[in-house]
Amino acid sequence: MQSLSFDYEFNLWNVSRVFSIGVDEVGRGCLAGPVVAGAVIFDWSKADEIRDLADQFVIRDSKTLSRERRRGTAEAIRNIALAIGIAEIDAKEIDEINILQATLKAMRSAVEGLGRSGTVLVDGNQRIPLLDLPQETIIGGDGKIFSIAAASIIAKEYRDTLMEQCDLEFPGYDFSSHKGYGTKVHQAAIRLLGLSPIHRKTFWHG
Repeated sequence: MQSLSFDYEFNLWNVSRVFSIGVDEVGRGCLAGPVVAGAVIFDWSKADEIRDLADQFVIRDSKTLSRERRRGTAEAIRNIALAIGIAEIDAKEIDEINILQATLKAMRSAVEGLGRSGTVLVDGNQRIPLLDLPQETIIGGDGKIFSIAAASIIAKEYRDTLMEQCDLEFPGYDFSSHKGYGTKVHQAAIRLLGLSPIHRKTFWHG
């Protein structure tokens, strides 16, 4: 398994001297826990360092990586990235404003947390509202764009770790295993124990 090509972003830098900012979310379809967005910006003037990262680790859609591989890759991304932003919107706010608005809000916060300017490459077909930076939406971006894939890895590793902590706080739901997704085991636990404080009430129709 190989890393995605970073030619698109490297060429963008060479032509315009504009940094690209990859942003992606995880946990949108879960029954429990927050939606988490990650944003990553690389210094494309240091192409050799980024090439070494791509050669030594697999930078692609986080869902294609094992947990062990993703953990090491996330650490490597943190070590080389110019900046990283992470933001989360909890279950209560998701219920209040709906999952689409929560996802876009998390993305905006993650990008703003970078404290950097550039062209924002957004996974999906929705532009991020109230963000004062140029944007480009890319459907399936986590399988096409290097920085978006890096952002997906950062966000998923962060969220998986968070859900493992939630498993200790709310035992019986097996959050460490399913990370809040609606597996049969998870649904059975909800029927037995009821909804926990981190469950999205508007998502449960059981």
